[in-house]
Amino acid sequence: MSKVLPKQFQHPYKFNEKYKKPVVYFSMEFAIDQSLKTYSGGLGFLAGSHMRSAYDQNQNVIGIGILWKKGYFDQTLNEDFSMGIEFRDKNYHFLEETGIKFKIQINNHDVWVKAMFLNPKTFGTVPMFFLSTDVPENDFLAQSTTHRLYDYEPKAKIASTMVLGLGGAQLLEELNYEPDVYHINEAHALSVVFHLYKKYGSVAKVKEKMVFTTHTPEEAGNEKHDINLLSEMSFFDGLSLEEVRKVTGIKDNVFNHSLVALRLSHAANAVSKLHGEVSVNMWKAHKDICKIDYITNAQNKKYWADELLEEARVNKDREGLIRRKKHLKDKLFELVADQTGKIFDPEVFTIVWARRFAGYKRPDLITRDLEHFLKILNDAKFPVQIVFAGKPYPMDYQGVSTFNNLMHLSQNIKNMAVLVGHELKLSRTLKGGADLWLNNPRVTREASGTSGMTAAMNGAINFSTNDGWAREFKDLNKKQNSFVLPIVDHTLPTYVQDQLDLENLYKMLETEVIPLFYKTPKKWWDLVETSMAQIAPYFDSDRMVDEYYTKLYK
Repeated sequence: MSKVLPKQFQHPYKFNEKYKKPVVYFSMEFAIDQSLKTYSGGLGFLAGSHMRSAYDQNQNVIGIGILWKKGYFDQTLNEDFSMGIEFRDKNYHFLEETGIKFKIQINNHDVWVKAMFLNPKTFGTVPMFFLSTDVPENDFLAQSTTHRLYDYEPKAKIASTMVLGLGGAQLLEELNYEPDVYHINEAHALSVVFHLYKKYGSVAKVKEKMVFTTHTPEEAGNEKHDINLLSEMSFFDGLSLEEVRKVTGIKDNVFNHSLVALRLSHAANAVSKLHGEVSVNMWKAHKDICKIDYITNAQNKKYWADELLEEARVNKDREGLIRRKKHLKDKLFELVADQTGKIFDPEVFTIVWARRFAGYKRPDLITRDLEHFLKILNDAKFPVQIVFAGKPYPMDYQGVSTFNNLMHLSQNIKNMAVLVGHELKLSRTLKGGADLWLNNPRVTREASGTSGMTAAMNGAINFSTNDGWAREFKDLNKKQNSFVLPIVDHTLPTYVQDQLDLENLYKMLETEVIPLFYKTPKKWWDLVETSMAQIAPYFDSDRMVDEYYTKLYK
């Protein structure tokens, strides 16, 4: 097997000496560009920044993902203003045919997989391959395996992870390419380890090749399946259950994907310092796992930061900075007017909450004391505007209900907007238009979070619970760069935590945040400049991809 890719798929640069070791990065989703809808949220945003920074740093990395024919879903509104869910076919003429097509076993049936190529020069990424089962040789069931990202049907979701893991491994065989490191981003591509075990016949050799990034302390994020179901679906690449148990150490019938990833990797990382502590504690009962370090998530500043805003900051052009920020607010408010018919004022303090709708992220927290919420919004002296956006999982009925409740609440409030279509383009617009970026997950539940990083790159001040990356940003140096809520006891019942966080949120907004914006605008813009200056280089993904080589791939 070669350590060099076939010529037509090679990197368009000479490798940096520090980053010559060949690495393949597997991810279920990649947010590379608005036009390529192969992502749902933060995991994809992170993976996209990783691929861009690996390119910027001349690293010997390639990416393998799935070409989701219908993407995640298209978020719309129904006639009654409830959230609409549409699955539309996507076409990508900028992806290149590789001519590579091969078979893998899913559910004891041959399934054809083809590979499409994303040229590095298209979006400024490392070479990337996207796998699809949507080919004429397959029946409809097999074709649909790569139709929807995170399909709600369990067997369909398992099958799609097999395309990523077993299919990705087989793609490398077809390319006659032998990386030194197989890096799986979350445990979705775990089935790759069984291909490697069959290839090398040694658990030690598999561990030598494998590294694993875990992104969530949430139970739902660490998937478990019945080991017999996985065996029936050919997940173990032809290995007997007896052999699988021997290789993975699974004694009962509950196959925990993250646990097996930790057992069969030589190194793993959490995605913030706090998440590292949480992860070590979470898995400490299992003595047969690899060491869990942490590499804090980051985002690609070159892609995300508004160039004119950053140029004004670097040149110490305060007037130009303020002028550009107001322009970016105008661009957001054009979108608000288009979607909602509401005219927002660029002179008014604007809060944005925008990320995936999930219970622990508490999208609606600020609205839960409605009387107090309206009092803040409608203050005659210090008025406030607020914008919400985000996509829940289509079958997360609680998340969809929260979105719908906010949407319906906003219908009668002129300075509250809920937007649909939260993808890369809207995300960038929201960050440019926000004065305050609100982030209020229950503490220890947000492994890292990254939306506030790119908000800070675009002149928005972070207002967060003391969780994930925000804790590290707050403590970066002695100069204030954000607002962070006091920590409440996370062992308390969740409704008590929520009430205490809400009381602190209102108090800090009314006594510190809003008065700073209106009463002492010079100090506000000092804070904006400090935040923008401190967000990089530490929270630029150039630092992150360097740490993957120096801390994980070694």
